[in-house]
Amino acid sequence: MPQRIRKLIGTVLLLLLVVVWALMAMVIAQGRVTGLHWAWQTVCYVLLGGLWTIPAALLIRWMERADKPRQG
Repeated sequence: MPQRIRKLIGTVLLLLLVVVWALMAMVIAQGRVTGLHWAWQTVCYVLLGGLWTIPAALLIRWMERADKPRQG
């Protein structure tokens, strides 16, 4: 698959990831985290706010992969 197509697909997937992750984090934070001690709340918010970078980094690495040379 050419890098140009991977970047298009990856961009759409990154946008979906951010939207879905934000909605999921809001549901978790409102349903579970608000009743915790403030220190645990801080830990949860840091994790919910930062863990999305792992799948995003993997997706970006896939997007930036060089094209295979053509055989011919």
